[in-house]
Formats: sequence, C-alpha cells, structure tokens
Amino acid sequence: MKMAKTYSIAIDGPAGAGKSTIAKILAKELELIYVDTGALYRTIGYYVTRQGVDTADTEAVAAALSGLTVELKYVDGVQRVFANGEDVSDLIRTPAISMAASAVSAIPAVREFLLGIQKDMVKKGGVVMDGRDIGTVIMPDADAKLFLVASPAARAKRRYLELCAK
Repeated sequence: MKMAKTYSIAIDGPAGAGKSTIAKILAKELELIYVDTGALYRTIGYYVTRQGVDTADTEAVAAALSGLTVELKYVDGVQRVFANGEDVSDLIRTPAISMAASAVSAIPAVREFLLGIQKDMVKKGGVVMDGRDIGTVIMPDADAKLFLVASPAARAKRRYLELCAK
C-alpha cells in the first residue's frame, strides 16, 4: 500500500525501545522518507567536538552552530548525514560521539537549531521521524503518532546487541 506523499508519522519513546527499527521498516514499507533525528544530534556532537568545543559549555556550543549546516541525503538508497558538505554518517556512530550528542541535546540552542531543520523536512511531507519529543514538538499534527515502550532489560539488551554488532 502506497501512502500519500504528505503523510507523516511520528515515533517517540525512550532510548532502546526500538524507535529507529520500527521507523525504518515503516518508511520502507510505506515508501516514505525516514528521518533519523538522533543522527542530527550526533552530527552536532561530532562537529563541536571536532572544533575543540567543550560540550558542557552551552555558550560555546551555541556559538559553534552558526558555522554548521546539517543535511540528510539519500545516496544509493541509503540515508547519509552531512555536516558542512562532509559525509559524517560513519563518524557519528561511536560511543564518544554518543556521549557528545547526549550532552548537546540538552542545550536549548541546539534543540532550536535542529527544530527548523526537522520542521522543514516535515513540510516537504512523506516522512517517518523518530526521536524524543517528535510527536509533541516537531510533529504535533502528524497523521499518526506512535509511542514505543520496552522494559529496561529489553532496552539494555537491544543496546548491548547493537554495540556488539559494531
């Protein structure tokens, strides 16, 4: 079944609940664009770390954003993340960058910076977007909203298996 190009699906929930897994499956099955919001935060974490900015320094992180452009593009059918034109897709998937992403995600300026990017993607339509606050802040008018939950043990096992696979 093909969905209308403007159809939007928001998937929310805690880390390790399966948001990305479900989002990727839905996007593929419904022929919609999958937007990995976690990758956007990881990109900022990577960028500011590479610039030598302390992720705990909210003012320095906010200032660094003015020199950054972030884009999601499909290359050969695979979503890739670009920071200032550089493909950083593989570079943002390390434990150190995960920690940096977690730190910068708490900074209001970072959330505001990404809000515009994410809302622009929603305006284009045909998206499945996962992450925290997606259904309430980014896509409050989504056509469908899912909130996934999993036990702490299941979430920990998912994360462990993901790390082992890498």
